[in-house]
Amino acid sequence: MESLKTIVAIRFSAMGDAAMTIPVMRNVLAANPGIQIVFVTNAKWGAMCEGIPRLIFFPADLKGEHKGVPGLFKLFRQIKSRYKVSAVADLHQVLRSQIVRTFFRCTFTKVAVIDKGRAGKKALTRQENKVMEPLTTTVERYAEVFRKLGYQAPLDPLPRERKPLPANVSAIVGEKGGDHWIAIAPFATYREKMYPLAKMEAVIAHFSQQANTKILLFGGGKKEVEQLQAVQEKYPNTVLLAGRVGLAEELAVISNVDVMVSMDSANMHLASLFAVPVVSVWGATHPFAGFMGYGQSDANAVQIELSCRPCSVFGNKPCFRGDWACMEDILPSQIIYKIEQLLKK
Repeated sequence: MESLKTIVAIRFSAMGDAAMTIPVMRNVLAANPGIQIVFVTNAKWGAMCEGIPRLIFFPADLKGEHKGVPGLFKLFRQIKSRYKVSAVADLHQVLRSQIVRTFFRCTFTKVAVIDKGRAGKKALTRQENKVMEPLTTTVERYAEVFRKLGYQAPLDPLPRERKPLPANVSAIVGEKGGDHWIAIAPFATYREKMYPLAKMEAVIAHFSQQANTKILLFGGGKKEVEQLQAVQEKYPNTVLLAGRVGLAEELAVISNVDVMVSMDSANMHLASLFAVPVVSVWGATHPFAGFMGYGQSDANAVQIELSCRPCSVFGNKPCFRGDWACMEDILPSQIIYKIEQLLKK
Protein backbone atom coordinates (compact mmCIF):
# COMPACT_ATOMS: atom_id res chain seq x y z
CA MET A 1 0.00 0.00 0.00
CA GLU A 2 1.33 3.40 -0.99
CA SER A 3 2.26 5.53 2.03
CA LEU A 4 0.26 8.63 2.84
CA LYS A 5 1.52 12.08 1.98
CA THR A 6 1.83 14.32 5.01
CA ILE A 7 0.50 17.87 5.05
CA VAL A 8 1.44 20.05 8.01
CA ALA A 9 -1.31 22.54 8.90
CA ILE A 10 -0.42 25.37 11.27
CA ARG A 11 -2.98 27.34 13.30
CA PHE A 12 -1.81 28.66 16.66
CA SER A 13 -3.77 31.00 18.95
CA ALA A 14 -7.40 31.03 20.09
CA MET A 15 -9.59 27.96 20.52
CA GLY A 16 -12.35 29.27 18.27
CA ASP A 17 -10.00 29.94 15.38
CA ALA A 18 -8.46 26.49 15.73
CA ALA A 19 -11.92 24.91 15.93
CA MET A 20 -12.88 26.51 12.61
CA THR A 21 -10.11 24.61 10.88
CA ILE A 22 -11.42 21.19 11.97
CA PRO A 23 -14.45 20.90 9.62
CA VAL A 24 -12.29 22.08 6.73
CA MET A 25 -9.60 19.50 7.42
CA ARG A 26 -12.22 16.75 7.86
CA ASN A 27 -13.51 17.52 4.38
CA VAL A 28 -10.02 17.75 2.90
CA LEU A 29 -9.15 14.35 4.34
CA ALA A 30 -12.39 12.81 3.09
CA ALA A 31 -11.83 14.17 -0.42
CA ASN A 32 -8.14 13.20 -0.55
CA PRO A 33 -7.69 9.66 0.84
CA GLY A 34 -3.98 9.63 0.01
CA ILE A 35 -3.00 12.23 2.61
CA GLN A 36 -2.78 12.74 6.35
CA ILE A 37 -2.74 16.12 8.09
CA VAL A 38 -0.49 16.93 11.02
CA PHE A 39 -2.27 19.77 12.82
CA VAL A 40 0.16 21.99 14.73
CA THR A 41 -1.75 24.04 17.28
CA ASN A 42 -2.04 24.97 20.94
CA ALA A 43 -1.25 22.05 23.23
CA LYS A 44 -4.64 22.42 24.94
CA TRP A 45 -6.78 21.78 21.84
CA GLY A 46 -6.04 18.12 21.18
CA ALA A 47 -9.54 16.92 22.07
CA MET A 48 -10.92 18.61 18.95
CA CYS A 49 -8.93 16.22 16.76
CA GLU A 50 -9.98 13.00 18.47
CA GLY A 51 -11.78 10.42 16.36
CA ILE A 52 -10.95 11.98 12.99
CA PRO A 53 -9.05 9.47 10.82
CA ARG A 54 -5.72 10.72 9.44
CA LEU A 55 -5.83 13.95 11.45
CA ILE A 56 -2.81 13.97 13.76
CA PHE A 57 -2.62 16.44 16.61
CA PHE A 58 0.84 17.93 17.17
CA PRO A 59 1.01 20.17 20.27
CA ALA A 60 2.89 23.45 20.15
CA ASP A 61 3.96 24.87 23.51
CA LEU A 62 4.58 28.46 22.47
CA LYS A 63 5.04 29.72 26.03
CA GLY A 64 7.46 26.98 27.01
CA GLU A 65 9.37 24.48 24.93
CA HIS A 66 8.63 26.22 21.60
CA LYS A 67 8.99 29.82 22.72
CA GLY A 68 10.89 32.28 20.52
CA VAL A 69 12.87 31.55 17.37
CA PRO A 70 14.97 28.77 18.99
CA GLY A 71 11.80 27.11 20.24
CA LEU A 72 10.11 27.38 16.85
CA PHE A 73 13.18 25.84 15.24
CA LYS A 74 12.90 23.00 17.74
CA LEU A 75 9.23 22.59 16.79
CA PHE A 76 10.21 22.42 13.12
CA ARG A 77 12.92 19.84 13.85
CA GLN A 78 10.51 17.70 15.90
CA ILE A 79 7.93 17.65 13.11
CA LYS A 80 10.58 17.00 10.47
CA SER A 81 12.08 14.11 12.44
CA ARG A 82 8.75 12.31 12.76
CA TYR A 83 7.18 12.90 9.35
CA LYS A 84 8.19 13.13 5.72
CA VAL A 85 6.41 16.39 5.03
CA SER A 86 5.07 16.94 1.52
CA ALA A 87 3.58 20.41 2.04
CA VAL A 88 2.78 23.04 4.66
CA ALA A 89 -0.54 24.90 5.00
CA ASP A 90 -0.10 28.10 6.99
CA LEU A 91 -3.64 28.79 8.20
CA HIS A 92 -2.57 31.58 10.52
CA GLN A 93 -0.17 33.99 8.77
CA VAL A 94 1.43 35.51 11.85
CA LEU A 95 5.10 35.95 12.71
CA ARG A 96 5.42 32.58 14.47
CA SER A 97 3.79 30.62 11.65
CA GLN A 98 5.89 32.57 9.13
CA ILE A 99 9.06 31.51 10.94
CA VAL A 100 8.06 27.83 11.03
CA ARG A 101 7.02 27.77 7.37
CA THR A 102 10.29 29.49 6.41
CA PHE A 103 12.24 26.65 8.01
CA PHE A 104 10.24 24.22 5.86
CA ARG A 105 10.76 26.33 2.74
CA CYS A 106 14.50 26.09 3.32
CA THR A 107 14.12 22.32 2.90
CA PHE A 108 12.29 22.88 -0.45
CA THR A 109 8.90 21.95 0.99
CA LYS A 110 5.88 23.39 -0.78
CA VAL A 111 4.06 26.05 1.26
CA ALA A 112 0.69 27.77 0.90
CA VAL A 113 -0.51 30.68 3.05
CA ILE A 114 -3.93 32.01 4.02
CA ASP A 115 -5.12 35.31 2.55
CA LYS A 116 -6.78 37.06 5.49
CA GLY A 117 -8.47 39.71 3.34
CA ARG A 118 -7.32 42.55 5.56
CA ALA A 119 -8.35 45.33 3.15
CA GLY A 120 -11.95 44.13 3.02
CA LYS A 121 -12.12 43.80 6.79
CA LYS A 122 -10.75 47.29 7.24
CA ALA A 123 -13.41 48.69 4.90
CA LEU A 124 -16.12 46.79 6.76
CA THR A 125 -15.14 48.03 10.22
CA ARG A 126 -14.12 51.66 9.65
CA GLN A 127 -16.30 54.31 11.30
CA GLU A 128 -17.14 56.20 8.11
CA ASN A 129 -18.02 55.03 4.59
CA LYS A 130 -18.32 51.39 5.61
CA VAL A 131 -18.52 48.82 2.84
CA MET A 132 -21.28 46.60 4.22
CA GLU A 133 -20.76 43.49 2.13
CA PRO A 134 -20.22 39.89 3.26
CA LEU A 135 -16.56 38.93 2.95
CA THR A 136 -15.12 35.55 2.09
CA THR A 137 -15.67 33.30 5.08
CA THR A 138 -12.75 32.18 7.20
CA VAL A 139 -13.49 28.51 6.48
CA GLU A 140 -13.40 29.27 2.77
CA ARG A 141 -10.05 31.01 3.26
CA TYR A 142 -8.76 27.90 5.07
CA ALA A 143 -10.03 25.65 2.29
CA GLU A 144 -8.34 27.78 -0.35
CA VAL A 145 -4.95 27.17 1.28
CA PHE A 146 -5.32 23.41 0.69
CA ARG A 147 -6.49 24.06 -2.88
CA LYS A 148 -3.30 26.06 -3.49
CA LEU A 149 -1.40 22.92 -2.50
CA GLY A 150 -3.29 20.95 -5.15
CA TYR A 151 -5.87 19.19 -2.96
CA GLN A 152 -9.63 19.10 -3.17
CA ALA A 153 -11.25 21.07 -0.36
CA PRO A 154 -15.05 20.89 -0.51
CA LEU A 155 -17.05 22.52 2.25
CA ASP A 156 -19.68 19.83 2.66
CA PRO A 157 -22.09 19.87 5.62
CA LEU A 158 -21.00 17.89 8.64
CA PRO A 159 -23.22 15.08 9.91
CA ARG A 160 -25.13 15.55 13.17
CA GLU A 161 -22.98 13.63 15.62
CA ARG A 162 -23.66 12.70 19.25
CA LYS A 163 -20.86 11.40 21.45
CA PRO A 164 -21.46 9.09 24.42
CA LEU A 165 -21.26 10.86 27.75
CA PRO A 166 -18.52 9.70 30.14
CA ALA A 167 -19.80 8.44 33.49
CA ASN A 168 -18.41 11.43 35.42
CA VAL A 169 -20.26 13.79 33.07
CA SER A 170 -23.53 11.88 33.28
CA ALA A 171 -23.28 12.21 37.04
CA ILE A 172 -23.34 16.00 36.60
CA VAL A 173 -25.87 16.50 33.80
CA GLY A 174 -28.00 13.36 34.16
CA GLU A 175 -29.50 11.37 31.30
CA LYS A 176 -30.88 13.29 28.36
CA GLY A 177 -33.75 11.02 27.40
CA GLY A 178 -36.39 13.08 25.62
CA ASP A 179 -35.52 16.34 27.34
CA HIS A 180 -34.48 19.50 25.56
CA TRP A 181 -30.92 20.49 26.41
CA ILE A 182 -30.06 24.14 25.85
CA ALA A 183 -26.39 25.09 26.17
CA ILE A 184 -25.72 28.73 27.06
CA ALA A 185 -22.23 30.22 26.82
CA PRO A 186 -22.74 33.86 27.80
CA PHE A 187 -19.16 35.08 27.87
CA ALA A 188 -16.61 36.33 25.34
CA THR A 189 -13.07 37.63 25.56
CA TYR A 190 -14.17 41.25 25.08
CA ARG A 191 -17.14 43.13 26.53
CA GLU A 192 -17.97 44.38 23.05
CA LYS A 193 -18.85 40.80 22.07
CA MET A 194 -20.74 39.86 25.24
CA TYR A 195 -24.45 40.09 25.91
CA PRO A 196 -25.08 41.46 29.44
CA LEU A 197 -25.36 38.55 31.86
CA ALA A 198 -28.37 40.14 33.60
CA LYS A 199 -30.25 40.10 30.29
CA MET A 200 -29.15 36.55 29.52
CA GLU A 201 -30.57 35.58 32.90
CA ALA A 202 -34.00 36.52 31.55
CA VAL A 203 -33.49 33.92 28.82
CA ILE A 204 -32.41 31.35 31.40
CA ALA A 205 -35.36 32.19 33.66
CA HIS A 206 -37.79 31.66 30.77
CA PHE A 207 -36.58 28.19 29.85
CA SER A 208 -35.84 27.04 33.40
CA GLN A 209 -39.59 27.06 34.06
CA GLN A 210 -40.39 24.77 31.14
CA ALA A 211 -40.98 21.06 31.57
CA ASN A 212 -38.48 18.55 30.17
CA THR A 213 -35.90 21.29 29.62
CA LYS A 214 -32.40 21.58 31.02
CA ILE A 215 -30.02 24.52 30.70
CA LEU A 216 -26.28 23.82 30.66
CA LEU A 217 -23.95 26.72 31.45
CA PHE A 218 -20.54 26.97 29.76
CA GLY A 219 -17.64 29.30 30.45
CA GLY A 220 -14.08 29.39 31.68
CA GLY A 221 -11.89 31.09 34.22
CA LYS A 222 -12.46 31.61 37.94
CA LYS A 223 -14.52 34.81 37.62
CA GLU A 224 -16.85 33.36 35.00
CA VAL A 225 -17.34 30.18 37.01
CA GLU A 226 -18.26 32.21 40.09
CA GLN A 227 -20.81 34.23 38.12
CA LEU A 228 -22.36 31.14 36.58
CA GLN A 229 -22.46 29.40 39.96
CA ALA A 230 -24.66 32.25 41.21
CA VAL A 231 -26.91 31.88 38.16
CA GLN A 232 -27.25 28.13 38.66
CA GLU A 233 -28.35 28.66 42.26
CA LYS A 234 -31.14 31.00 41.16
CA TYR A 235 -32.85 28.87 38.55
CA PRO A 236 -34.17 25.29 38.52
CA ASN A 237 -33.14 22.81 35.85
CA THR A 238 -29.88 24.69 35.34
CA VAL A 239 -26.52 22.89 35.49
CA LEU A 240 -23.06 24.43 35.63
CA LEU A 241 -20.47 22.73 33.41
CA ALA A 242 -17.88 25.50 33.50
CA GLY A 243 -14.86 24.60 35.62
CA ARG A 244 -16.09 21.07 36.32
CA VAL A 245 -15.01 19.12 33.23
CA GLY A 246 -12.21 19.17 30.66
CA LEU A 247 -12.44 20.03 26.98
CA ALA A 248 -13.06 16.43 25.84
CA GLU A 249 -15.97 16.12 28.27
CA GLU A 250 -17.34 19.51 27.25
CA LEU A 251 -17.32 18.44 23.61
CA ALA A 252 -19.23 15.27 24.48
CA VAL A 253 -21.92 17.32 26.22
CA ILE A 254 -22.09 19.91 23.44
CA SER A 255 -22.59 17.14 20.88
CA ASN A 256 -25.78 16.11 22.72
CA VAL A 257 -27.45 19.49 23.17
CA ASP A 258 -30.38 20.60 21.02
CA VAL A 259 -29.24 24.18 20.66
CA MET A 260 -26.25 26.26 21.71
CA VAL A 261 -26.56 29.95 22.61
CA SER A 262 -23.21 31.63 22.13
CA MET A 263 -21.58 34.94 21.46
CA ASP A 264 -19.25 35.35 18.49
CA SER A 265 -16.83 33.12 20.38
CA ALA A 266 -15.36 29.65 20.70
CA ASN A 267 -18.50 27.79 21.79
CA MET A 268 -20.22 28.65 18.52
CA HIS A 269 -17.41 26.87 16.70
CA LEU A 270 -17.28 23.93 19.10
CA ALA A 271 -21.01 23.32 18.58
CA SER A 272 -20.49 23.54 14.83
CA LEU A 273 -18.14 20.54 14.97
CA PHE A 274 -21.21 18.38 15.64
CA ALA A 275 -23.71 20.28 13.47
CA VAL A 276 -25.49 21.55 16.59
CA PRO A 277 -27.57 24.62 15.66
CA VAL A 278 -26.35 27.82 17.28
CA VAL A 279 -28.24 30.96 18.25
CA SER A 280 -25.35 33.38 17.93
CA VAL A 281 -25.46 36.85 19.49
CA TRP A 282 -23.49 39.58 17.71
CA GLY A 283 -22.51 43.02 19.00
CA ALA A 284 -19.41 44.90 17.91
CA THR A 285 -18.57 42.17 15.39
CA HIS A 286 -20.66 41.03 12.44
CA PRO A 287 -21.17 37.81 10.45
CA PHE A 288 -20.11 39.75 7.33
CA ALA A 289 -16.49 39.54 8.58
CA GLY A 290 -16.58 35.80 7.86
CA PHE A 291 -16.51 34.22 11.31
CA MET A 292 -19.93 32.57 11.40
CA GLY A 293 -19.72 29.00 12.66
CA TYR A 294 -19.26 26.24 10.09
CA GLY A 295 -22.62 25.30 8.59
CA GLN A 296 -24.53 27.73 10.80
CA SER A 297 -27.44 29.73 9.45
CA ASP A 298 -27.43 33.53 9.41
CA ALA A 299 -31.15 33.23 10.19
CA ASN A 300 -30.23 32.13 13.73
CA ALA A 301 -28.03 35.15 14.38
CA VAL A 302 -29.34 37.76 16.83
CA GLN A 303 -28.21 41.29 16.11
CA ILE A 304 -29.50 44.81 15.64
CA GLU A 305 -28.65 47.22 12.88
CA LEU A 306 -26.58 50.23 13.92
CA SER A 307 -24.59 52.51 11.65
CA CYS A 308 -21.47 51.93 13.78
CA ARG A 309 -21.60 48.12 13.44
CA PRO A 310 -19.27 46.40 13.04
CA CYS A 311 -16.58 48.48 14.71
CA SER A 312 -13.96 45.73 14.73
CA VAL A 313 -13.26 42.29 13.32
CA PHE A 314 -12.49 40.61 16.64
CA GLY A 315 -14.35 42.83 19.14
CA ASN A 316 -11.06 44.03 20.61
CA LYS A 317 -11.64 47.77 20.13
CA PRO A 318 -13.44 49.75 22.87
CA CYS A 319 -16.93 51.00 22.03
CA PHE A 320 -16.35 54.55 20.79
CA ARG A 321 -19.94 55.45 21.72
CA GLY A 322 -19.42 54.20 25.26
CA ASP A 323 -22.91 52.72 25.61
CA TRP A 324 -22.49 49.26 24.02
CA ALA A 325 -25.87 49.75 22.33
CA CYS A 326 -25.18 46.89 19.92
CA MET A 327 -25.54 44.46 22.84
CA GLU A 328 -27.53 46.45 25.38
CA ASP A 329 -30.42 47.05 22.97
CA ILE A 330 -30.95 43.38 22.09
CA LEU A 331 -34.04 42.11 23.88
CA PRO A 332 -34.02 38.76 25.68
CA SER A 333 -37.23 37.97 23.78
CA GLN A 334 -35.27 38.04 20.51
CA ILE A 335 -32.98 35.28 21.77
CA ILE A 336 -35.86 33.32 23.28
CA TYR A 337 -37.72 33.38 19.95
CA LYS A 338 -34.75 31.99 18.02
CA ILE A 339 -34.26 29.19 20.55
CA GLU A 340 -37.92 28.24 20.48
CA GLN A 341 -37.93 28.12 16.68
CA LEU A 342 -35.01 25.68 16.71
CA LEU A 343 -36.52 23.50 19.42
CA LYS A 344 -39.64 23.07 17.27
CA LYS A 345 -37.63 21.56 14.40
